[in-house]
Amino acid sequence: MGLFDQTAAMTGASEKSLQRSGIAFRKIYVHPANHAGYYPGAEQMTLKLLFDPESGRILGAQGIGGAGVDKRIDVLAIAIQAGMTVFDLEEVELAYAPQYGSAKDPVNMAGFVAAGLLRGDHPQIDVATLMEQSPEERPLLLDVRTAEEYAAGHFLDAVNISIDELRSRLDELPTDRRIATYCQVGQRGYLATRVLLQAGYDVVNVSGGYKTFRLFNPEKDSAGN
Repeated sequence: MGLFDQTAAMTGASEKSLQRSGIAFRKIYVHPANHAGYYPGAEQMTLKLLFDPESGRILGAQGIGGAGVDKRIDVLAIAIQAGMTVFDLEEVELAYAPQYGSAKDPVNMAGFVAAGLLRGDHPQIDVATLMEQSPEERPLLLDVRTAEEYAAGHFLDAVNISIDELRSRLDELPTDRRIATYCQVGQRGYLATRVLLQAGYDVVNVSGGYKTFRLFNPEKDSAGN
């Protein structure tokens, strides 16, 4: 579906239909570019993937953005029809050229993030779950972007330690409280999660990062609750 200058598409089950049917699922968000970032004209998209929490079987997907959204939803539609899992998405080989796609396609990236969640090497929390928690229940929010990015906008009562400084500032973080890391779209948050896991912290990454938070909460300022 075309909407202004954006493309919106979906395949399979939606989150609401799965909830109505009582079907268990997990979800992840990614915000990749439609082709290699170093090639001019790359456009960002948002993909949401729904999958079975035990087997990883793909249940549904939605996407919105500019060029390339329809292509990725077509691929995911066939994956659903074929009964594929998020682990299969990690391995799919798709057509590649810098002006058409990245060596790691957005479909692969969705698979990496979802499979990492199920394997346990990339524990995550989604924005909706985070926002449902009271301030007392929430984990410590750790913004691992640069100080400039943090100053331009952050969510809730997050503290800022950039990913480049994290290893040298671990002693500033509590060891008796869960930590939720986030960055702009998820990649630096993932790296921070791995650093903290290896140091013995109880940590999760906010799926889709600050960009996903702003999509769900466009009206909230940096200190919104």
